[in-house]
Amino acid sequence: MITTIDHIIERLEGLAPQTAFVLGSGLGGLVGAIENAVHLPYSELAGFPASGVSGHAGELVAGTLAGKPVLMLAGRSHYYEKGDAAVMRPVIEILHGLGIKNLVLTNSAGSLREDLAPGSVMLITDHINLSGTNPLIGEESDRRFVGMTNAYDDGLCDRLRAAARAEDIALGEGVYMWFSGPSFETPAEIGMARTLGADAVGMSTVPEVILGRFVGLNCAACSVITNFAAGMTGGELSHEETKQMAPVGGKRLQTILTRFIADSH
Repeated sequence: MITTIDHIIERLEGLAPQTAFVLGSGLGGLVGAIENAVHLPYSELAGFPASGVSGHAGELVAGTLAGKPVLMLAGRSHYYEKGDAAVMRPVIEILHGLGIKNLVLTNSAGSLREDLAPGSVMLITDHINLSGTNPLIGEESDRRFVGMTNAYDDGLCDRLRAAARAEDIALGEGVYMWFSGPSFETPAEIGMARTLGADAVGMSTVPEVILGRFVGLNCAACSVITNFAAGMTGGELSHEETKQMAPVGGKRLQTILTRFIADSH
């Protein structure tokens, strides 16, 4: 029986990437930059869930970026879609089985800081899991007790900082707080998040980082800031605003990630 890993390896035709990206809203342009691209819809890959979120393509794309082999997950599934925090576990395990060493995640997020305006990019240096759940709930082995002290790998973060400097792009840094969604946060919740030390809020990434560390991947993540969080401007938040603003910061992050790969060894 041919497994999903076998099928992907066959389609890669000898390409052996060690870095995979998870692309959030607004990063579709990065897929277009891949040369000799192989497109594999999630619907054709056992274990890959179909995302029900507009703005997420739902395909695995492999090829070369800046001359280096890469894998990209164009779209993800979220906890809020079906209430399953481990929805991306099969995907992360498949990436590990393919020989991926480094997992770089991206997302759209709301800013809690005036100096992180919509259209900017933030390097996630740590996270706060406020969702009340965890993708490893139900795991029976002692492997479930995953250390998260260095969840966001120092080496990968330094390389992302260097890439931003080389491209003269401002890269903010901060703590990302995971809310379950799908409703946006209230002003009171944002006040709490700020008090607890968060710099940005969103509805993804944290479970994937936990799963990535669970299987032994080095992880890093960046947020594209699409809006100021609830209560900061007086206006209401919407997913349409997220989709409209994501490409603005997405172009900056695309440049950073391309340089990040170009300068990898």
